[in-house]
Amino acid sequence: QGQLVESGGGSVQAGGSLRLSCVTSGFIFSRKCIAWFRQAPGKGREGVATIHTDGGITSYGDSVKDRFTISQDSAKKTVYLQINALKSEDTAMYYCGAAGPMFSTTCPTKGDEYFVWGQGTQVTVSS
Repeated sequence: QGQLVESGGGSVQAGGSLRLSCVTSGFIFSRKCIAWFRQAPGKGREGVATIHTDGGITSYGDSVKDRFTISQDSAKKTVYLQINALKSEDTAMYYCGAAGPMFSTTCPTKGDEYFVWGQGTQVTVSS
């Protein structure tokens, strides 16, 4: 089944930056989609970014595409989410999930298609 462990969250002021990490283990890293989702209190889960581990093809949610960057270090089996220009509406628990094997380079946008999730890392932005 595998395991994902997120880290890097914290409390920051608006305008600041954070880099979240998602360390994967227990499954083959290649031919997978790794996604970041977030969930704010009282709201549904929102897809933020995805990356296909073969070739690093990325996609982003419309609300974050100018400020968030997803990347990977295949040797470390780790996916990162760089968040810049943080806003109060970015406050949420951030989770990473893994899907695959993916024979298409288009990553799923629905959380139900991800087979394993991490425990989450909290991001709190104060204005």
